Amino acid sequence: MSLHAVKGKNSSEFIDIYASTDSDAKLPKYKMPDDSSDPRIIYSVVRDELLLDGNSRQNLATFCTTWVEDEVKQLMTDSVDKNMIDKDEYPQTAEIESRCVHIIADLWNSPQAQETIGCSTTGSSEAAMLGGLAMKWRWRKNREKQGKETGKPNLVTGPVQVCWEKFARYFDVELRQIPLEGDALGMQPSDLRKYCDENTIGVVATLGVTFTGIYEPVAELAKELDAIQRDTGLDIPLHVDGASGGFIAPFIQPELVWDFRIERVKSINSSGHKYGLSPLGVGWVVWRSKEDLPEELVFNVDYLGGNMPTFALNFSRPGGQIIAQYYNFLRLGRAGYTKIQQACADTAQWLADELNKLGIFDLVYDGRGALPAVAYKLKPGVTQFNLYDLSDRIRTRGWLIASYPLPADREKTVVQRIMIRHGVSRDLAALLLDDIKRAIDHFRQNPVVNSTAKATFHHG
Repeated sequence: MSLHAVKGKNSSEFIDIYASTDSDAKLPKYKMPDDSSDPRIIYSVVRDELLLDGNSRQNLATFCTTWVEDEVKQLMTDSVDKNMIDKDEYPQTAEIESRCVHIIADLWNSPQAQETIGCSTTGSSEAAMLGGLAMKWRWRKNREKQGKETGKPNLVTGPVQVCWEKFARYFDVELRQIPLEGDALGMQPSDLRKYCDENTIGVVATLGVTFTGIYEPVAELAKELDAIQRDTGLDIPLHVDGASGGFIAPFIQPELVWDFRIERVKSINSSGHKYGLSPLGVGWVVWRSKEDLPEELVFNVDYLGGNMPTFALNFSRPGGQIIAQYYNFLRLGRAGYTKIQQACADTAQWLADELNKLGIFDLVYDGRGALPAVAYKLKPGVTQFNLYDLSDRIRTRGWLIASYPLPADREKTVVQRIMIRHGVSRDLAALLLDDIKRAIDHFRQNPVVNSTAKATFHHG
């Protein structure tokens, strides 16, 4: 409703926000206006611009949380003024962060869950970079201790999200990203010997590959690194990028051994704002022991009051997401997380089965055994359209679904991926399926000739 009661000189005066002086003019976009304006009018103007964004609930390309309970929204409002880095001024927020680290360490079977070391971050990208920095420093210290020169360090990975490419470029590390051979969708143990050497700071195993949703075989990779150490003496640590899988596997794949139960796993990162179910802006990194985080990387800051140890790429940032994470842990417990993640997995598997029945897709990943996701490619005989065309067509109904080529050396294989998150109900998935069917029928009647559709955005 656009009519707002605004008391002026005449108490009976009503002003419509869309007929006001402020709303009647085109407001500055790239410079600050000279005068102030009514807050209700500016709120409406900004809110109306946000209507041009997509509907986040229909964004099935993103791994990130797009639905939260009202209580979480209220906690975020209650915490809007809390700077989590200022632990002296906000000691209870600091205590809540510490509790979350211990809860997560226990969830990941840390052998020292009550003494473990870890921290919150702005997301799993920052958390991954902190894990990478710790590996680089440990490698350098070990080389110096052995009296050996430090050549250019390298990091061995399978197909990874862009944060690892950023880490390698920003911190001068060679990224050895193993190409996909044959039908492989991730790094294989047999790949490691070809890429690891004395300058390898670590191997990153991904629990939930961005491109497909599959888990890389962490336990098998660790065994191969054990064998490499026996044969060559190279002691190469394993970091697990559990951006999404870190909050999936403990609940619906508890039999899978991927975490600190494996001695070679020295650090793990994950996103609280993905399947950790918290609002955007929080990630976590935990190290196996204090020895795995070089003390040279920890800074002690006293100019905010008190003496605060900190290890992060960012400094001041809001505490609300951390508080919301703690709320989720208390609110849901293991039983609640398990029920939610299993419901997502069940919906992903149902959608995969329904898409398979259409007869035009080859499933690359069917939602079973790893993330609640579906990835598929077109069968070779389908020529009326490509997956980029399909993404464009269903976007007219508000759906955002990622289409892109697989990493090297499988770039010729284009896949489409659908993420099922908390808030994506079976009914919503059924509506998506209906729109996909309608789009396919449209292309059958109106084949696309010389398509110019290109890869769509896909969030890691």
